[in-house]
Amino acid sequence: MCGGIMLRNTTLFAPILFASYNRSSTTMVRSLTAQERATAASLHVSWILAKKKRPFTDSETVKDCMLAVVDEVINDDKIKMSVASAIKNVPLSDTSNIRRVEILAADVYETLLGDLMKADTMSIAVDESTDKTDTAQLCIYVRFFDGKCFREELLGLLPLEGHTTGDIVFGKISAFFKDSGLDMKRVCMLVTDGAPSMTGKVNGLAARWSAVAPQLISLHCIVHQAVLCAKLSGALKTTMDSVMAMINFIRSTSSLQHRLFRMLLSEMSAEHHDLLLHNDVRWLSKGKALERFCGLREEIITFLRGSKQKKAETHLSRILDDNFMADACFLSDIFKHLNDLNLGLQGRDKTVIDLVEQMRAFQVKLDLFTNDLSTGRMLHFPTLRKCISSPAQITDVMTDFIAMLKNNFAGRLDGLDLPTELAVFVRDPFTVAIEGDLSARAKKLVPSIDEGKFTLELVDMQSSVTMAQELSTNGPAMFWTDVNAHQFPNIKKVAIVMLSMFGSTYTCESSFSHMNSIKSNSRCSLTDHTLHQCLRIALTTYEPKVTALIQNKKCHFSH
Repeated sequence: MCGGIMLRNTTLFAPILFASYNRSSTTMVRSLTAQERATAASLHVSWILAKKKRPFTDSETVKDCMLAVVDEVINDDKIKMSVASAIKNVPLSDTSNIRRVEILAADVYETLLGDLMKADTMSIAVDESTDKTDTAQLCIYVRFFDGKCFREELLGLLPLEGHTTGDIVFGKISAFFKDSGLDMKRVCMLVTDGAPSMTGKVNGLAARWSAVAPQLISLHCIVHQAVLCAKLSGALKTTMDSVMAMINFIRSTSSLQHRLFRMLLSEMSAEHHDLLLHNDVRWLSKGKALERFCGLREEIITFLRGSKQKKAETHLSRILDDNFMADACFLSDIFKHLNDLNLGLQGRDKTVIDLVEQMRAFQVKLDLFTNDLSTGRMLHFPTLRKCISSPAQITDVMTDFIAMLKNNFAGRLDGLDLPTELAVFVRDPFTVAIEGDLSARAKKLVPSIDEGKFTLELVDMQSSVTMAQELSTNGPAMFWTDVNAHQFPNIKKVAIVMLSMFGSTYTCESSFSHMNSIKSNSRCSLTDHTLHQCLRIALTTYEPKVTALIQNKKCHFSH
């Protein structure tokens, strides 16, 4: 991933920050005036505050802090007065800060659009969530190759008023693309959260977009699919519900009961200080709640025995049941493995190739888990191993659940509409077979390539020992970035398309966390437009061209 130089590493008062040397060229430009330097300082403060998702009014607090620092650290009265005067001239009112954020967000968005115009293809991730005022916000993220590296950037945050049907979502996105001068036909992949409005076969977003761009590959977020594969049912769901009921009894019956339980943990020098609640929206919470429950079993038994509430007796008899605890410990172990997979699938700068490989690897692990239980060794089930006294307590319920996981993962992976052969080619072009239908699949994915030249270029590449070493050293993304586009135009184009593909809506999901930090309860009056600008600055890897903004007179307004 590309990343801009963070402005927080610069000094607001140093003349070098606003030097007359233009970094983007070797030509000299005129020096900034004192007022322009003050404006530049204001822009940098606004940028830093927006990056930190701070309120606009914090800019005035920044000025007070700077004056306090100057008063303490500078001894020379003449210099102190000069610096303090310069700081006071920096426009840092909340109104000024809002205008600065508008200008900075527009500048980095203009840079993003410029790079997108030059990109041959792009991948789009779309997800929808509501903000603090119940406004539906449609997050659009883009992944593309800018000629130097792969970038993942917030393309837009679009408010949706009223219904959020596939037609409405498609209309919003198509209008946004048109206003931005972007071509929807250049999108190679669309990743959604799998909601009916996104995946409907007739009026869903994917269907409507495919009508415009027939080559489009649509994908249900792989992270979401991994979560759906592990849906509980039957006896294990009953066990999970009982564990959650016990946790809620201790934590949510009353504040006093919760405090007494935490006091008991402290007195018993327990490893943990509290139980964890589970929320279906939080993908990792189920495994973490189970792990904490099993780790505090003895403390929970002690607490329930001392409780005078009637429900405590029911919960006590359940937690003392060895079969119940065996199932709970099994769930704790298997969800620990599922959480590890989930964490591996999350994160930025991960392509669909990376995610499918991890899903395939987990399928192999499920075979190991099955064998581990059948032999009774339980190498991969440490919590279960400590809980049961004999392998005979390993039940069919446990083995059946793993078998169900295997079927679910196989069904979802086999159902992915992805060119698997091309994924292998991108990972290691030196071992793929040149014969066969590789070139035909490449042509189907990227119709503009020459299929014959694709094959010849692959022969040339496989004959290079040096390039094979570079792949081993740098990895696929860096390797294909450095491949000579003049010598290998066709195979590089195919690789770039594959590496540009999102595999999940993780970037959108994480953006919503930032959105809620910006539009918090204390800032719920933020307009949709301002929220969009603040979120863009908070998430972008681009850097604003401060000097150019000032010299082009884009920041001269009353404050």
